[in-house]
Amino acid sequence: MRLSASLGMISLIALAISTADAATITGTVKGPDGQVFRGAFVQARNAKTKITVNVLSDNQGRYRVENLAAGDYRVQIRAPGYQADTVNAMALTPDQNATHDFALKASYVRWTDISMYQGIQLLPEARGKNLFFIHCMACHGFETRMAAVKRNEDGWRDRVNYMREAMAYFIARPQLNFNDQKAEDVVSYINHVFGEDSVLPRSPADLPQYNDTVRKFSDDALKIVYTEYETPGPNRMPWSAHPTKDGSFWVPYYGRANKIGRLNPETGEMKEYPVPHLGTAAIHSAVPHPDGSVWLTEQGSNKLGRWDPKTEKITEYQDAVGKHTVKIDPRTGDVWSTGALTRFDPKTEKFTHFPDVPTCYGIDLDAEGNAWFTELLPNGKIGKADAKTGKVTKYTIPTQGARPRRIVVDGEGIVWFAEFDAGKIGRFDPKTETFKEFPLPGPKATPYALGIDADKKVWYSSEYMDVVGRLDPDTGKVIEYPLPRAENTMRDFFLDDKGRMWFGSPANDRVGYFHLAK
Repeated sequence: MRLSASLGMISLIALAISTADAATITGTVKGPDGQVFRGAFVQARNAKTKITVNVLSDNQGRYRVENLAAGDYRVQIRAPGYQADTVNAMALTPDQNATHDFALKASYVRWTDISMYQGIQLLPEARGKNLFFIHCMACHGFETRMAAVKRNEDGWRDRVNYMREAMAYFIARPQLNFNDQKAEDVVSYINHVFGEDSVLPRSPADLPQYNDTVRKFSDDALKIVYTEYETPGPNRMPWSAHPTKDGSFWVPYYGRANKIGRLNPETGEMKEYPVPHLGTAAIHSAVPHPDGSVWLTEQGSNKLGRWDPKTEKITEYQDAVGKHTVKIDPRTGDVWSTGALTRFDPKTEKFTHFPDVPTCYGIDLDAEGNAWFTELLPNGKIGKADAKTGKVTKYTIPTQGARPRRIVVDGEGIVWFAEFDAGKIGRFDPKTETFKEFPLPGPKATPYALGIDADKKVWYSSEYMDVVGRLDPDTGKVIEYPLPRAENTMRDFFLDDKGRMWFGSPANDRVGYFHLAK
């Protein structure tokens, strides 16, 4: 007890020191009618570090942005349907308490502001719509790459052809049967809605059904704080941000960037390291190893990669089966990966395959080093590969068509998994081999990223509804939280030693973390 108390006091002292020279911005947000405005994001971006802190105005319209480093800030509002004057070059000194009030003006909701679920509901029915959402929304949504730009039909055809070539390992899979006719149907639809002669109204809010698609948030939801870091350039598609012992974070770049990045969260600097592979590497994971190296998966080439901390170069290991997500056994140093379930021994440089698991998606290891995995199939199962015997055991999820995605094993050995199509969080007790399912709110919950916080609450991201949610397993209560940007596309959550949940937002070229304000 004395040791725990001492450690607690040290932590409090360290926190006090770390925040003693931090600046704060406070103020209020008022609507066009002069009344307090609830739920507007106030975004403070440091000009030097490009670190952005996002907070929400509360029921009294008040906001508070804390723990800001000294420097020049751009402070602005994000509230779809409204606008406010941006504050440029707000100079903050250490310990400064700055104040600024925002007065909103009426504007309009843009097609770039809405979620993928809203797009499904509001975009018009026409040739190619179903194919568009099936084949073009796997890695990003429509907001940043389509609704934000204008092209003629040939321009959109060029983009579709580019994607067919760049992402051929994914789009050209035989089971998808994405042929020339389907491609033309997709071109037709994109041009119909986002072309130079678009049939869309100026704003989705002009449609009578718009209000029915808008999520409403509780007072508790307004306590969330997001801190974001920008990648060094566009088109990085950062998939996640994995913590290391030295306080930095490793970031895999999906698509054609063909690099991994190492983020310094204090300075915002991200140093990048290229892989040797030519073509589309589609790096899906970057996970630190106990020996100081970093292991990564290249989904586009079916390779594992190892970043060497001495040479800062990456060595690749070709496999014959798919590569997706990495987990490392801290006891043995073995590198597990999904795609097809595989274990790689860095000492012998040999792959071990599990023929009973030809396809899998999420993975986590329990305390004994056993690999738990999900099958991202309409009636996919969760399963365990015994680390000692190699025996595979699969378990049928109670809800048919759940399509399980991410999976996490908590400190007590309970297995949690995201039921993407069923809109549920699943819980499995390996000792009793029993399931419990928790339904999530919303018409298309689509849980993707999954993480467990220090209070044993389960967090998930909703791919289609642009929210993150927090499940209390004791009560089944779920709180949904708004996001500071549309098209979140969060793929994985990782908890750091400060209790912050880290994520990547590929479509927005940002990584970051969120926490709840006290």
